[in-house]
Order: sequence, then structure tokens, then C-alpha cells
Amino acid sequence: MAKMVAKFGRRFEGKVAIATASTKGISFATAERLGLEGASVVISSRKKENVDEAVEKLENKGIEVLGVVCHVQNAQQRKDLVQKTVEKYGKIDVVVSNAAVNPSVEPLLKTPESILDKIWEINVKATVLLLQEAAPYLQKGSSVLLISSVVAFQPWGAMAMYGVTKTALLGLTKALAAEMAIDTRVNCVAPGLVPTHFAAYITKDEAVRKTAEEKTLLKRLGTPEEMAAATAFLASDDACYITGENLLVTGNPL
Repeated sequence: MAKMVAKFGRRFEGKVAIATASTKGISFATAERLGLEGASVVISSRKKENVDEAVEKLENKGIEVLGVVCHVQNAQQRKDLVQKTVEKYGKIDVVVSNAAVNPSVEPLLKTPESILDKIWEINVKATVLLLQEAAPYLQKGSSVLLISSVVAFQPWGAMAMYGVTKTALLGLTKALAAEMAIDTRVNCVAPGLVPTHFAAYITKDEAVRKTAEEKTLLKRLGTPEEMAAATAFLASDDACYITGENLLVTGNPL
């Protein structure tokens, strides 16, 4: 652990960071990165067993961590996430909004209204509602990170509505950056295709994965740790003059 900390530095010493949907994949890697750089991290997920498992992994790396069960669509659980953070740590310095769903691969014009509502409410609306809860506790110099996607720029057929919600986050980033200035910076990371549990239905197909790799200039897919590095940069004081930006981390220019 000491070797990893020495490699990363301690940019988040004394900081408190909340990350949603953070027991796996990119958001877990981000929580881990922030923790290794000194932050007290608050991770969350819908399932308690996933939260407990992730907490144990982070604690084994010497990270100060609090785990909270939170489905971001649930108003009381959003409130609990913020209140439990403040009760334990007294403040919030970083919020990473990552929670997203894609429960349907139907064409847009055949997608039921209930599914359209669910995708919008979790992928976009919940971010605003969570920040309404967190805003009173954000410190001067705090940072908000929204996690979008490369499909925000060109929604794929099987992920059309998901892509549209990720496009919305690009605009939401700019709107929030203007509203939350000057004390809080708001930026967005748009990862490319990363072989996580969420993307497994795409990346588990060897032919599809190979095609995706060949389309990048670097001839490979990214990793959760590489997405976490970009997110940590934007959250840190190294990016103190960057706000309202959408950063593509795709191994390829669009």
C-alpha cells in the first residue's frame, strides 16, 4: 500500500469523497484512487453485500472508508448517503456521480415509457437530486464529477436512450458549473468502452471486443484504473482552473 501511495501522491489528504454506484468498475476504481491519495471515501450501492465486500477491499489497502446502501432513485437513501457522510466526517469535498442503468436494448420507438422514465431518472435526474442534498455541505474548493460515456457523442442503436442520457450529462456539467461557481468546480469524464461488469454484454464477445480495440489509436480498451486517474485529476487541485469541461478518455479522438 505504501508503494502505491508513493506512486500517486496525497492530493486528497484530509478530503472527503462520495462516489455513487461505487462497489465495482470505474467508480470503485475511482474511490480506491482517491482513497490511496488520502481521501476518506464513502462508497455506495443498492445491495448491502456488494457494499460490505467493497468496503473490505478498500480497508485492506489502508483506506478510510464508509459504506452506505443507496439506490439513487430512492429519495430517503440519497438523503441517508449525504447525512451519514456528514455525521461521520463533517463535510464533503468531492462528489462522483456514476450511477447509471441500461435495462433495455429495444429501439427507442419501441421502448416502454416506464423504461424511458427509469433510464432518465437514474442516469440524469438523480444526479441533480443528490447534489441538492450534498450542496449545503460542499466545501470551498470542492469538486463534482459526472461520469458520462463516449456514447454521449454518438448513441449506439442498442444503447440509444442510455446514450441520450449521457449526452444530457454533458450539458448538465456546464449548467452546474455555472450555478455552483465559484466555490465548486463541476467537470465530466466520458470513458470509452471499458471491460467492466456493466459493459460485459458487449466486451464478452471476443469479435466485438477485438473490433473495438482496433478502432482505437492505442489498439486496446481502457481500464477502470485509467478512468479513475482522469477523474482524480479533475477532482484534484491540479485541475483548479478547469470547470465545465467534458473530458474524453477513449484512447481515440472523435
